[in-house]
Amino acid sequence: MSSPLPPSPACSSVLDLAPVLPVVVIDDAAVAVPLARALVAGGLPAIEVTLRTPAALGAIRAIAGEVPEAVVGAGTLITPEQVDEVVAAGARFLVSPGWTDTLLDAMRASGVPFLPGVSTASEVVALLERGVREMKFFPAEAAGGTAYLRSLAGPLPQARFCPTGGVGPDTAPDYLALPNVGCVGGSWMLPADAVAARNWARVEGLAREAAGLRP
Repeated sequence: MSSPLPPSPACSSVLDLAPVLPVVVIDDAAVAVPLARALVAGGLPAIEVTLRTPAALGAIRAIAGEVPEAVVGAGTLITPEQVDEVVAAGARFLVSPGWTDTLLDAMRASGVPFLPGVSTASEVVALLERGVREMKFFPAEAAGGTAYLRSLAGPLPQARFCPTGGVGPDTAPDYLALPNVGCVGGSWMLPADAVAARNWARVEGLAREAAGLRP
């Protein structure tokens, strides 16, 4: 990733802010602020809002403007235009499911830290060649899971990952125990029924459990 990331002076990366990066799909921007506050209160300050719904940009803008203790980022980025839009909305880090040279150039030019997605050793090597050492491993479970990441640690120890895709509370500790994993991404602390019911106390409790998952 490109530049130091607050809030903690000891943290230079979103990978180090918490063991779990919540991956959030927001259908109604009105829930963005209380949802973010619940996650932060539970110990998960970094929040990835995915660009999978029309409400996503408004949600990023609301969190950035009203929850300063949150580090809000944008996920599912696939075009340079999206990079510009989310940075303008207040995103403090960027996440993509994969990458191309064009998308990578746009993320780098934004000045905002970024995690480009990879699923093969060749993609990892290509990013290392371009000076990128922190990546999203996606789709983690389908792409080989902990066994695959463990096998990358020997020949490519300089690469660090945020595995996302099929990771849950039962498997997260196994990923977090790997030397090349900084955090994992997931959405299990945001069950649909809890969000629909605006049960932020439940979300906060699940976030707190997730924040304590690192071995």
